[in-house]
Amino acid sequence: MAKIKSVYQCTECGGQAPRWQGQCPGCGQWNTLVETIATPSGAGASRFAALAGEVGRIKKLADFTPQEHSRFATGIEEFDRVLGGGLVAGGVVLIGGDPGIGKSTLLLQALASMSQQCRAVYVSGEESGEQVALRAQRLQLDAGALELLPEINLERILDTLRAQKPRLAVIDSIQTIYSEALQSAPGSVAQVRECAAQLTRYAKQSGCALVLVGHVTKDGSLAGPRVLEHIVDAVLYFEGDTQSSFRLVRAFKNRFGAVNELGVFAMTDKGLRGVSNPSAIFLSQHEQDVSGACVLITQEGTRPLLVEVQALVDPAHTPSPRRLSVGLEQNRLAMLLAVLHRHAGLVCADQDVFVNAVGGVRIGEPAADLAVCLAIVSSLRNKPLRRDLAMFGEVGLAGEIRPAPRGQERLKEAAKLGFKIALVPKANLPKHAIAGLEVIAVDRIETAIAKARELEA
Repeated sequence: MAKIKSVYQCTECGGQAPRWQGQCPGCGQWNTLVETIATPSGAGASRFAALAGEVGRIKKLADFTPQEHSRFATGIEEFDRVLGGGLVAGGVVLIGGDPGIGKSTLLLQALASMSQQCRAVYVSGEESGEQVALRAQRLQLDAGALELLPEINLERILDTLRAQKPRLAVIDSIQTIYSEALQSAPGSVAQVRECAAQLTRYAKQSGCALVLVGHVTKDGSLAGPRVLEHIVDAVLYFEGDTQSSFRLVRAFKNRFGAVNELGVFAMTDKGLRGVSNPSAIFLSQHEQDVSGACVLITQEGTRPLLVEVQALVDPAHTPSPRRLSVGLEQNRLAMLLAVLHRHAGLVCADQDVFVNAVGGVRIGEPAADLAVCLAIVSSLRNKPLRRDLAMFGEVGLAGEIRPAPRGQERLKEAAKLGFKIALVPKANLPKHAIAGLEVIAVDRIETAIAKARELEA
């Protein structure tokens, strides 16, 4: 068999060079040449023919029959929630997170559960078979039917998967797999891209559900080429502090379900366990009333959550006051302070302002604005709010309170957890009363501050 040749292709202009060099000869950009397989002329169509079906024929959209993707549960309810109901046959899932946060533990638990109903293969590229068996023993898993393949060679992995025909396969991790067609080391851009493409092609052809584990960089993004996230069907991220016992799994991309779904897990001595009431994690239990604490009703995917937002306003000891937020957007905090100054007359120019979302959760929706503003006001005045008060709403630059989606579901969740009063935008006022919950509608930030003062503890 003739040896497959590799070339170096520019990521900016697409030009090719026979060997690596610092500057692209085509566009002049530096450090843009990455190794890739040289495709012979006319080989491109045959390479993807099996995946694409008939090549070069155009059909009308009405000629295609939509098919429902069959799902199968992993046995872990919180994991299934993030996936949109379970794994899809032929779907490819990429999961990333910091080292030691629990990626391999969660997948080993899921595989051990699913191996009782279907054929599952765990491809371990980072650990030996004895190490995986030791972890399964420590987690007390019934993994007798689970098949293990300690291998990092892509061609051998694909040959084994084609021969065994499993329904589910996990590659742990994609950065350790290498192809003999490339001369670069495992983990390089060319190796990660080619290995992921070959594995994805196998999953689409065979209908095997595939889960890829990916490393992350210092800034928390997935390592390797950006195309890695484009070719897969779902991208999941592990969040949370390794020093904490709680882990969050969030979906940032999902072709078969909703994005921004959140799964909450607790790390125990027997592995990761789903948390049935995650709002209890994000709500602090204070023995006495404290200022600067406010309960937000947020929405993560299809799940409403109650999160405590804390603010601390303290006189600045430097000429430039600090503005720091943890779990909330930093630029939005600066905007909200300007709105409070312009429309509510609250001056924080000489104050350090710190805002934190309890439990390590990250809140990206603008519906958290009202809770942040009232927490800042409470800390500045040193007046605590009532413990049974919850709120949500977006604050505009003109001082108006804008509505948030799924307001009815948020209010029902607050009532279920025992909250008595809710401060909401006027447009989110429910048409029918919610048992045990008094809903107060506001349309301006100054009105919301006045109502909050009436509700001080």
